[in-house]
Amino acid sequence: MDKKKKQETPAQPAEEKTEGAAHEGQLEQEPEKTSEPEKTPAQPDPLEVAKAEAEDFKRKWYSVTAEYENYRKRTARESARRYEEGRADVVCKLFPIADNLERALASCNDEATKKGISMVTASFEALLKEEKIEPIDPLGKEFDAEECEAIMAVDPEEGEESGTVKQVYRKGYKQNGKVLRYAQVVVIR
Repeated sequence: MDKKKKQETPAQPAEEKTEGAAHEGQLEQEPEKTSEPEKTPAQPDPLEVAKAEAEDFKRKWYSVTAEYENYRKRTARESARRYEEGRADVVCKLFPIADNLERALASCNDEATKKGISMVTASFEALLKEEKIEPIDPLGKEFDAEECEAIMAVDPEEGEESGTVKQVYRKGYKQNGKVLRYAQVVVIR
């Protein structure tokens, strides 16, 4: 009877009812287990997060700055190269005029005309020197396909070596090691 009174007494706290019932086997639910408080992941320090972001932005800024500087230098070099090539192209268009002046000088009989033509060719040669363009002179040398274009091959005469340039039909020119116009030559077989 005592036990019945305990259960019926409204003044008893709920915990005691549960404990009593659990001991008697009347309650099917398990008593609450006391567990350790769950550990929440530590919140990162906002200052450390800000420092990490700042370092990341700084690294990216350095990278973009270096890329831009390389781009600027590369475009400056390309512009200078294009400018030089453009100048060389204009001078190359003058080569046939110089060829005609040399032919006129070789066939001219009048001394005054010869002097005038030689003055024009001298000014053209000065222009070439100013542009760092030098003529290719392969006469009497071994044929070099890097600088010359063979337009004809002739049989050797006495004392001539095979593969030697016998005659220059058209002058060639180069600038800074780059051939602007190949020399057209006659080669000994």
